[in-house]
Amino acid sequence: MNQMDTLKIFQRVAELASFSGAARQLGLPNASVSLAIQQLEQMLGTRLLQRTTRRVQLTPDGESFYRRSKELLDEFESLRGMFRAGGQPLTGKLRVDMSSAMAREVVLPALPSFLAQHPQLEIELSASDRRVDLVAEGFDCVLRTGTLDDSSLVARCIGHLVQINCASAAYLKRHGVPRTLEDLAQHQLVHYRQVLGGRSPGWEWFDGRQTHTLPMAGSVTVNSTETYYAACQAGLGLIQLPLVGAAKRKMLDGGKLVEVLPQYRPAPMPVNLMYASRRHVPARLAEFMDWLHALIFPLTQEGGLTR
Repeated sequence: MNQMDTLKIFQRVAELASFSGAARQLGLPNASVSLAIQQLEQMLGTRLLQRTTRRVQLTPDGESFYRRSKELLDEFESLRGMFRAGGQPLTGKLRVDMSSAMAREVVLPALPSFLAQHPQLEIELSASDRRVDLVAEGFDCVLRTGTLDDSSLVARCIGHLVQINCASAAYLKRHGVPRTLEDLAQHQLVHYRQVLGGRSPGWEWFDGRQTHTLPMAGSVTVNSTETYYAACQAGLGLIQLPLVGAAKRKMLDGGKLVEVLPQYRPAPMPVNLMYASRRHVPARLAEFMDWLHALIFPLTQEGGLTR
């Protein structure tokens, strides 16, 4: 067993948090997997995995080694494929993250056709509104909407999502339809925060040059897209959401939700693919990101979705 094989074994154990699970997936005896990890730890002079009767988890040294070894294996795969003829099948595993709404409404419905073209590819899809740490958590790429806050990553802009202002018909019947910014003083906003403990800045609108905010009252603050939409449909207040989300869920059909103040929409929301800065991007990652770009671009302002 060469060192590259040992690294692959270590990565699979780390990802599955299981020696026996890694052995099954790799088609190796349990003893061979245990021995490979033991020899790797002896060679490095540190413990990489903490083993108990119930679980296997990475030590701090193991987490650092996992990130570096993943980069090394990806680099090796790129080097190995430099002189191959085209048409080679994509293999290996991709770990990606995106919002739950983007995963459910856009990516998952189209994913079967992509995997049918690449049957040897595995995808681990994390879907939540939490901002993951791409490097620390071992993601190959993340799809992020909104303002970027990590300059250490490579950003590939797909486009911008048009945003609209909505309320439920029942809410508007009770409180009236706002016509001006001054009217918002008599209305409630459903506040959205990724981390609870505060409120959003308030109502946002874009004048073509800059974003303005207006503090608004609101009885409810949520931290997920699902509860944000549900709170609006329940009549708890106004929300500001991407047009594509409303369109995919047919929220504007039949008056479930009603657009208000179209002249005071928020700024279009940027959509970016983020990945670690590497000299060689693995073929499987490059192909997947190209596919995501082609899938999402038509849903952006640049792709023609403006309403």
